[in-house]
Amino acid sequence: MSAPYWLGVDLGGTKILAGLFDQGFSLVGREKQPTNYDEGGPAVFARIVSAVDAVLKEAGVAPADVRGMGLAVPGQVVPHSTLVRYAPNLGWRDFDLSPLFPSQWSWPVVIENDVRMGTYGEWTQGAAKGANHVFGVFAGTGVGGGLILDGKLYHGFNGHAGEIGHIIIGWKGGTELEAVAGRRNLMNRAREVIADSPKAVRKNWKGLDPTTFKSSQIAEWAEKGDPVIGQLIDEAARAIAAGVGTVVNLLSPEVIVVGGGLTKALGPSFPERIWEIAQRFALPRATENVRCVMAALGDDAGITGAATYARDRLASTRP
Repeated sequence: MSAPYWLGVDLGGTKILAGLFDQGFSLVGREKQPTNYDEGGPAVFARIVSAVDAVLKEAGVAPADVRGMGLAVPGQVVPHSTLVRYAPNLGWRDFDLSPLFPSQWSWPVVIENDVRMGTYGEWTQGAAKGANHVFGVFAGTGVGGGLILDGKLYHGFNGHAGEIGHIIIGWKGGTELEAVAGRRNLMNRAREVIADSPKAVRKNWKGLDPTTFKSSQIAEWAEKGDPVIGQLIDEAARAIAAGVGTVVNLLSPEVIVVGGGLTKALGPSFPERIWEIAQRFALPRATENVRCVMAALGDDAGITGAATYARDRLASTRP
């Protein structure tokens, strides 16, 4: 029998990323395709199938040599099932994926939340490797989280543990963390900040639509010292720090991994700022020997975590 291969697919709101890993979990093939979520679930899944076909062809690996596949989905997934309860960025509700599995997929498929899989990837192969208690917070279009407790991925009673983006950080009006720190909401608020800025600042923004800014553009404007972007980033860091400080008090993680597209674009100074503020919210000595680190795997955290989790679930080594 040939050495086993493992597939990891990260389904995002804008892109699908597929990766093929060998027995030692080296990445031997990678494929990216647009999600085009507005075309509907079956069309999106057809592109997942296309991405998987492409990555196998690139690596020269036969389907029979694949032992399993992990699929990371941006939403609520019923644990240990193929049912996506709610994926807001895709417009999916109670969507069972198993009827869409093609006949050539002879391998089992494990489906999980995308941020949990990013956290799992950083725990097994990245910045939190070797730790037993890990909290992952990923800032991108929104803000999500994942938990490793006592060396196991933690789902909680109803399967939604780790959703830091939806904790309340402002009790008046019920302000959620994601409403302040997610890129989409962050740049929606930019218009208000611009309107209250001095004339010279408003002039720099004339004719620009901040809601179209990608994370890389936010980072570019931050590097130039734009006060609007600077204020918004600081507010995002403070909001995430409030959430991280709360998690430290509640669950006492050993390692906190900060990742996601916005974090990657802004660089190490962003998690450093988050941790600096988070320690002010934590109880005395609660942060002693706790590490807050930037994610190491970048865009590959999701596919790495999905493939590794599929291996571990199917081998029943880590439930």
